[in-house]
Amino acid sequence: MKEELIRLLCEKSFQFHKEPVFKLASGKMSHFYINCRPVTLSPQGMYLVGHLVFDAVKDIQPQGVGGLTFGADPIAVAASFVSWIKQQPIKAFSIRKTQKDHGIVKWIEGDLGSGDKVAIVEDVATTGGSAIKAIERARSEGLIVERVVVMVDRQEGGVENIKKLVPDVVSLITREELVAASGQK
Repeated sequence: MKEELIRLLCEKSFQFHKEPVFKLASGKMSHFYINCRPVTLSPQGMYLVGHLVFDAVKDIQPQGVGGLTFGADPIAVAASFVSWIKQQPIKAFSIRKTQKDHGIVKWIEGDLGSGDKVAIVEDVATTGGSAIKAIERARSEGLIVERVVVMVDRQEGGVENIKKLVPDVVSLITREELVAASGQK
């Protein structure tokens, strides 16, 4: 499944340019751009990502899987769907970028409570900023973050930054693997 996901990412999500023309969320310019949404929102991508993320978290038996909206949402939903099929249910949740200011003021949407064990998912890690925000917000709601699963590690220090907060980080695919599969150098 991993090889299929790499192929799909190369086909739909991965771009390379000899000059650093892609501006990242961090503000940094890069030779590489990876937009996972065309894959994570496709039927085949959901199937592959759901199975790979479920396999990456099933051993810790979390009550939930989720991350910062919007990048993590389709990943979490796909993994939750697969968990039901595998008869090991894991609830999906979403972490807001801005805190809800009406009703019950909270960061997290989903059926989880304080003390629940969760895995945070991230589509692409560059600096790790989105995953770190997700970890901090999940913890502020009383969730216990056991593991972080990164779909694509850009290998630019993000995973190392995340490990400062959560030592257990799994990368499904690395930039190096995408570059090799795409034929770029």
